[in-house]
Amino acid sequence: MDKGKAIMGSGRRWAVDFSDNSLAPSSRDIPDPPGFSRASQEQDDSTVTKQKKEAEANWKAQKAWEVAQAPFKNLLMMGFMMWMAGNTVHLFSIGITFSALWQPLSALQGVGKVFEPYKDNKVDLLAPKLVFIALNLGAMILGVWKVRLVSSKLSL
Repeated sequence: MDKGKAIMGSGRRWAVDFSDNSLAPSSRDIPDPPGFSRASQEQDDSTVTKQKKEAEANWKAQKAWEVAQAPFKNLLMMGFMMWMAGNTVHLFSIGITFSALWQPLSALQGVGKVFEPYKDNKVDLLAPKLVFIALNLGAMILGVWKVRLVSSKLSL
């Protein structure tokens, strides 16, 4: 059958046979150009793989630091909300104070889970974990300060 001719009489009206039965040389028969070898291409693949692993490790370290510094934003927001709540005892200030104590406590309980996606042999997570813990302890101290401030208003 000729290349590209439609098959007639087989029940299919527009079926085309794309099989190559020509005598032209295929790309497998053509020799590699001078200076090219398949072994060097495999070595390049291994260096690319190493570079990808290094890039992934750098990305994980960067994301771990971003997660570690996230409580700082929460700390600023909570401090502003406490300032806006004032020193009087009312429902809003009680809720803000409870939240200021509860959020850091629950974050400290889940430190391992927070940094689990970034665990790698090439990534040191000790410093980001310590920063995460320190910032959450600072947020908890802010909540305790608010409790002390509100309780001192009650005793007057």
